[in-house]
Amino acid sequence: MTILKVNNSFYEKFQYNVNSAIKDLQKEFGQQFSTSQSVREQHTSTTTVHKPELPDGVVFAYNKNDVQKTVRICHEHGCPIIPFGVGSSLEGHLNANFGGVSIDMNNLNNIIEVHPEDSTVTVQPGVTREQLNTYLRDTGLFFPIDPGANASIGGMTSTRASGTNAVRYGTMKDNVISLEVVMANGEIIKTASRARKSSAGYDLTRLLVGSEGTLGIITEITLKLYGIPEEIGAGRCTFSSVKDATDAVIMTIQAGIPVARIELLDIAQVKAVNNYSKLNLPEAPLLLLEFHGSKSSVKEQSELFNEISKDFGGNNFEWSSSVEERNKLWKARHDVYYAVKASRPEAEYIATDVCVPISRLSECIMETIEDMEKNNLYGPIVGHVGDGNFHVQLMIDPKIQKEVDVANDFLERLAHRAINMDGTCTGEHGVGQGKKQYLLDELGPAVDFMKLIKQELDPKGIMNPGKIL
Repeated sequence: MTILKVNNSFYEKFQYNVNSAIKDLQKEFGQQFSTSQSVREQHTSTTTVHKPELPDGVVFAYNKNDVQKTVRICHEHGCPIIPFGVGSSLEGHLNANFGGVSIDMNNLNNIIEVHPEDSTVTVQPGVTREQLNTYLRDTGLFFPIDPGANASIGGMTSTRASGTNAVRYGTMKDNVISLEVVMANGEIIKTASRARKSSAGYDLTRLLVGSEGTLGIITEITLKLYGIPEEIGAGRCTFSSVKDATDAVIMTIQAGIPVARIELLDIAQVKAVNNYSKLNLPEAPLLLLEFHGSKSSVKEQSELFNEISKDFGGNNFEWSSSVEERNKLWKARHDVYYAVKASRPEAEYIATDVCVPISRLSECIMETIEDMEKNNLYGPIVGHVGDGNFHVQLMIDPKIQKEVDVANDFLERLAHRAINMDGTCTGEHGVGQGKKQYLLDELGPAVDFMKLIKQELDPKGIMNPGKIL
């Protein structure tokens, strides 16, 4: 099934030599290097509709020296390198569309140092977000970025991930202080100190956060941490329409209520969640919320939201500080991928996301729903609507070509709808292979400057080629 038009013209000028690099990597790494079919199949894009494109070999790195040696060998021969974390990306980031070597970072999974007094931590890229928060539990601190999957910190940094907590705590770009990176020529650099702010030179940290492995390979990340709230309250509220729900979100944000999470599920998504997670949520557009703070502030926040929700026809508002109830609710939210897949088992799952200014959120979602209804598409919507970001989860039968064609056209309209509302074709999934065709429409001449940066930092085009540009 073809769901995108891949344009690799930027990379066609590069000459790649994979075979000679493979020989040197086998000599250097022995059993740490594999060319077996099964291992290669595990190191490509598998949680995505994009057709898997296998690497020619896989290096299992155990430290930064392994990464540096791999990069130096691949740089010498002109061999593509694709960094691999836990494999949860959605836009074909891990495909080896020019062949080459996947470098598995999962064994770089040490938490190097925690500085509780500074609220910072330095980790290796293979550390997962759940592993990190389990480790931090006794310090009274936590790392809030939650993209849903138990992604690696390296992967989250590379794709500029965000997730359900972004409305209060920001995205990865707001929470990465410093990086250690192996650049395309094998040199290791540090992008910044541990200071919370700096005006010293170009902001290389922000350049590399979100670069999707196309400029360098991250080997250490220093992150901001936050104090675990005294009280966490979870709430839910139903509405008669998606428009009413999204308008309530807009008013909540404009009123300055510091909600930690505010998630939208449309009717199709609520039905899928009820069936999969064995819940009895009212089958109506639903907002899930979370409030962080002191007991009194959480109570006040929930009461203020309740008053706002009533102005937009909200009902069945319930909130609880029970850990069990909260975990049950958010577990169901995090399982929407599996819930949607289970709702139409014969179909393939296509995840896409856009983000618009919050003032245009209601308009964008309503036009998107009308578009799907008009074209008989099934695509439950779930969104981190507190910052204008929502996901459409299309289910398409690849055996029905008309469905595939209609889905392709819909995805293009959705991306341009968001761009035309001064939004973006991707709020958090990243560009990868799947969103490259929209980048010029969104950013215009800025893309030419991206190409200049890529050319200068990676003159042989070996760092995850075929992605972003």
